[in-house]
Amino acid sequence: MFGELFGRDVAIDLGTANTLVFVKGQGIVLSEPSVVAIDSKTDRAVAVGSAAKRMLGRTPGNIVAIRPLKDGVIADFEVTEKMIAYFIRKAQSKRRWFRYILGPRVVVCVPSGVTKVELRAVREATEAAGARQAFTIEEPLAAAIGAGLPVNEAQGSMIVDIGGGTSEVAVISMGGIVTKSSTRMAGDDIDDAIASYIQKEYKLAIGAQTSEQLKIELGSAFPLEEEESAEIRGRDLVNGLPKTVVMTSEEIREAISAPVDAIVAAVRDTLDRTPPELASDIMDRGMVLAGGGALLRHLDERLRRETKIPVHIADDPLMCVAIGSGRSLEEMDLYRTVLSS
Repeated sequence: MFGELFGRDVAIDLGTANTLVFVKGQGIVLSEPSVVAIDSKTDRAVAVGSAAKRMLGRTPGNIVAIRPLKDGVIADFEVTEKMIAYFIRKAQSKRRWFRYILGPRVVVCVPSGVTKVELRAVREATEAAGARQAFTIEEPLAAAIGAGLPVNEAQGSMIVDIGGGTSEVAVISMGGIVTKSSTRMAGDDIDDAIASYIQKEYKLAIGAQTSEQLKIELGSAFPLEEEESAEIRGRDLVNGLPKTVVMTSEEIREAISAPVDAIVAAVRDTLDRTPPELASDIMDRGMVLAGGGALLRHLDERLRRETKIPVHIADDPLMCVAIGSGRSLEEMDLYRTVLSS
């Protein structure tokens, strides 16, 4: 049919837990788990995203469902390349009447604490997946842009982005990060803390999806007005048989106290190192929470009480980073200082 010189530009929020894809001119077109199912006999990806996540813990011996990113960075280069290529193809397939001579420009979000080696791995994986040019943007900057903060102005904006693998806290002014803290304590660590607590207290083994569901249903960073409970099923570690126990929201809050405390400590550390003029701006305007961790109940109240600073949750915390990276792509001249190539 007809040919086009370039594929449509793409921004990818490459997260430890989920990957979101923003296509220039269309907005967010994909949101899928960062999971790939690999056939160990052929080294071929048999499923990516939602289909692969459904296979976790349910695959035969030769099919391995894995998360190729850990703590927000690439843990398995080849599998990450396969996953990025799949998402780029799927995002471009909406326009299947066209054939592309060159791939799209791609912006990928990376944690602010990423090393040069990890940064190069992201770019190389993106280019190997078919991008004609790969850019990276630090996640706190992308989250701040997506939350509507004035990142290019000479005033302090504070963003707390709590993802699956990392929690990033940053004070931004004039298109750059002035002070930041990055801790590899985030949503996945909260899930792991719940599973470990249940194993220790009840001698019960539960899966990753069960602990995530408990976090959503019962998790909180501050006492609830009415505490809640839920029934959970798992495998008894003593006799190996199925077992049911009842968990309360107080127990879940105790279970997740260590990772939540680490996130609060990162916020306090960033504030301690913020220049006085910018700290004054933040006192007036407050901080903004983004990422899936922002949905943990009463985390905003906990931070408000610990820091004495107003705390706001972004309008769409799960989409903030993807929206911000997409805006940086659509308005590249305005946000060129925040992109690295």
